[in-house]
Amino acid sequence: MAAMRRIYVDGNATTPLDPRVREAMEPWLDCGNASSLHAEGRAARAALDRAREQVAALVGARPKEIVFTSGATESNSLALVGAVRANAVRRVACSAVEHPSVLRALEALRPEIDLAVLAVGRDGRVAPDATLPPGTGLLALMVANNETGAIMPVAAVAARARATGALVFCDAAQACGKMEVRVDGLQADLLSLSAHKMHGPKGAGALYVRGGVRLAALSRGGEHERGLRPGTENVAALVGLGAAADLAARELEARRGRWAALRASFLAGIRAKLPGARVNSPADGLANTISLTIPGIPGDALLAGLDLAGISASVGSACASGAAEPSHVLLAMGLTRAEASQSLRVSFHAGTGEDDVAACLNEVARCVKGLGAVRR
Repeated sequence: MAAMRRIYVDGNATTPLDPRVREAMEPWLDCGNASSLHAEGRAARAALDRAREQVAALVGARPKEIVFTSGATESNSLALVGAVRANAVRRVACSAVEHPSVLRALEALRPEIDLAVLAVGRDGRVAPDATLPPGTGLLALMVANNETGAIMPVAAVAARARATGALVFCDAAQACGKMEVRVDGLQADLLSLSAHKMHGPKGAGALYVRGGVRLAALSRGGEHERGLRPGTENVAALVGLGAAADLAARELEARRGRWAALRASFLAGIRAKLPGARVNSPADGLANTISLTIPGIPGDALLAGLDLAGISASVGSACASGAAEPSHVLLAMGLTRAEASQSLRVSFHAGTGEDDVAACLNEVARCVKGLGAVRR
């Protein structure tokens, strides 16, 4: 019996490794230590330098402003904890819909800081004229939301924060590779990203640190990564990060065009097949991301049915899966607990095709019918 062809529409959780990225990584799986002075070490260092240039180019930074990490979660902690402790920050503001890795890092800092949480509207965005509490020393505002695809008005909020001397940190893990990201345009002092969100390997990421911004290291050891991230660099994975960043920059417009067409097709089908479903994602959000609420249909049951049918989707953040609580993002947007628990997220990646979307749409409609008609 032929194996079932699985359809993966959970690109915001992680993306398949691009074969071209895998090819770039291969020569560096068994290589020298980039801190060694011999030929093998110098070659590894040159490979890391190239990867740093590629990541910097993706976000409009200088290579020396890029610190390599194991991924966005580590970058987020280094940025937040490092900035608070190096700059004696006492008040931090963040949006209510930040990624769990940001919210939990800030919660861990509660004994040291006052945390102000900025509300979002029904569209999942902080208002461009949101008021920051007096004395705010650090603003944490994601570029794009991982559950709904809502794009934040970072530049507008950041301009006011920086005008009063606050540092600005942006989690750009879901934005890089899906929209143009420029640190100067965002007015970001710190910005995180991750390779596996844009067809690179897991376990590789980076933190942009604007020149002159002080951070305290989270661990001690050697002087790797300017002393901010000690430990021998994973050359192969970081070369993969660089290759993925380069591909993301060169193919961005083509990917966004395909995603926009796929998104329109999927939503048209949803409206025809499931007219009671409500779309939580703003029309001008990330082109690859669709969050739905299907009244009366538990999200976990729908996911289980889709999984059995060969469809890999999600109800929200992969980092919060298994939690008893419904999505904090949807709750912050004003959905009830029942509505938030009846959610589905479909997120495309660079390899998603029209046939994948059509099959996903059909299976969603079939599973919903099997679980009980959508309440009208």
